[in-house]
Parts: sequence; structure tokens; C-alpha cells
Amino acid sequence: METLLSNTPYSVLDLATVIEGKTPADTFRNSLDLAQHVEDWGFNRYWLAEHHNMISVASSATSVVIGHIAGGTKTIRVGSGGIMLPNHSPLVIAEQFGTLESLFPGRIDLGLGRAPGTDQVTAIAIRGERFNAANDFPKDVLKLKQYFSTENAKSSVRAIPGEGLDIPIWILGSSTDSAHLAAALGLPYAFASHFAPAQFLTAIDIYRKNFKPSAQLAAPYVLACINVVAADTDAEANKLATSLFQLFKGIVTGKRMLLQPPVDNMEDVWDVYEEAQANQMLACTFIGGRETIRENLQRFLEQTQVNEVMASSHIYDHQAKLRSYQLLSEAFKG
Repeated sequence: METLLSNTPYSVLDLATVIEGKTPADTFRNSLDLAQHVEDWGFNRYWLAEHHNMISVASSATSVVIGHIAGGTKTIRVGSGGIMLPNHSPLVIAEQFGTLESLFPGRIDLGLGRAPGTDQVTAIAIRGERFNAANDFPKDVLKLKQYFSTENAKSSVRAIPGEGLDIPIWILGSSTDSAHLAAALGLPYAFASHFAPAQFLTAIDIYRKNFKPSAQLAAPYVLACINVVAADTDAEANKLATSLFQLFKGIVTGKRMLLQPPVDNMEDVWDVYEEAQANQMLACTFIGGRETIRENLQRFLEQTQVNEVMASSHIYDHQAKLRSYQLLSEAFKG
């Protein structure tokens, strides 16, 4: 069992959380500090996600923040988990990530999602007449691959920089839809089990059974996003996790807030319905001391056989967040 953990790469999903009493500028400083620490602790990747019109998420200009993180680190892979491709033209994303790969060669990942990363009104503001662009997602992924190819040098529209660069493309999913696309194109598949675990096992089974090898990938590769709140004791971790619970209460009720400090008793904060709804979304959440985290992660890996784990940690205090990721790395190292 130890071998399974020690042989599995582990990574970070940074949702660029803005905490109560702080600003996005504070978030970006903390994100870079976290990235520098996790690089030293053996983490494999550091991904940021595109969201819009959310007061608690600062990574709306995802490519810019990726550049900030990559510029302040040396070896860790940095990328998007993900870029919401229907919000953009494939050419613009090819140019942006071509620029990032040119600045930080061999370190950039491009994860692509189909969802808007926001509410419908904001999606309309972003996409305008392209509001139904999600329907073009498979076609737009192929366009993006074409812009990165050396063959595109003969085209009248070229991505400079971008053309001829080896930038790994990932397909992101929170349901079974993207599993079919990732399998058909032979691309690695990252699943958002940190907030949408309901179809996780079904989706990765579809992906594995239908996978077709490609130039990028010879065999299926599944990355699972999970929530992790680790601390020196189970009791401390459970207290810290109340910030995560409050965040998901806001998602369930539609009343989003900045990340709140921990509380002593969640029963004073949410009702039974809100708790049940949040817990359904938080099924792939790991809370506890190092040994508790290690035991539960071993079971998770045995059950899912995923190739890589990516941890998101909504923790109010920055030092406690650093400690959580340090303990997670120790859990993987055994």
C-alpha cells in the first residue's frame, strides 16, 4: 500500500482564494509563496483555474497568473486547470500559452474545460455572440492542436509564438461528457472530483475503456482533483476545514463570500439541508493529521487507480495552508 502512494505524483490546484480581510494582491503573493514551498516539497504541478465574477477567486486572468507563478519558480510544472476554452478563440489561447512555453520551456500545461467558469449572465458578457461556443468545444480543441503543430506553418493563420511547441493539452471534466472527448483524442484527463464527485468513477471508466493512443499519450492518464485539509492533529484539521465548509455553504445557497475564518461549530452556521448538499459535493475530501490523510489516500488510490492526485486546500491562515501541503507531501513520501 505504501508503494502505491510513494509512486503516485501529487500536485496543487490553486483556486487563488481571496480570504476575508484581504485582497487579490495578497492572494497572488501567497500563491507564489505556496508555489515556491511546494516545489521544494516535491509536488509535480501547480495549476490555476479560470473563474469569473466570483469575489473569492482571483484567477480570472489565468494566463497572467500562470506567468507570475512560473516566473517565481524553477522546476515545477505550471498550468491551467483549466482554461475555459469556449470563453476564448483558440488562436488567442495558442498565442498565450505559446508565449508562456517560450518563456518557461518544458514547464507549461494547458488544461481545457468546456464550462463557462461563471454564471450565465457573466458568460454572456464574456462570449457575446459566441454564447453557444461550448457546442464547438471538440472542434476548438482540434483547432488549438492545429495551431501548435509544425504543419500549421503553411496556414494563412498561425500562432506565433506557439507553433511547433510541445505544450501538453489536458481535457478537464466534471461529468461524463469530456471523458469521451479525452479518450477519442488520446489526451490526459483531469476530473473535478473536488466539487463534482458524483460521476467521477463512471467518467474515468468511460475514459479508460474508450481511450485511443495518440502522439501525446500512449495509455490513459487520469488526474483526480481532491480537497485536502491536513494539520498536526485530526482535531486541528477538522477545525480548519470549517472554512472549506462555509465556502461550500455559499456555493449551495448561491451566497458566495470571501473565505471565512474557522468556527468552533458548523451547526451554528448551516442547516441540515445545506450540510447534506455540501457533503455530497465534498465526497472526495481528505481531512486529518498526516496518518489519517495517508490511510484515506491509500484507500482512494486503491479504489480509483488514478495516475496522479491534485489537491485543493481552502485554508484561511496561510501558514496553516503551507503546513497542510507539507504534511500531504509527507503522506505521499511515506
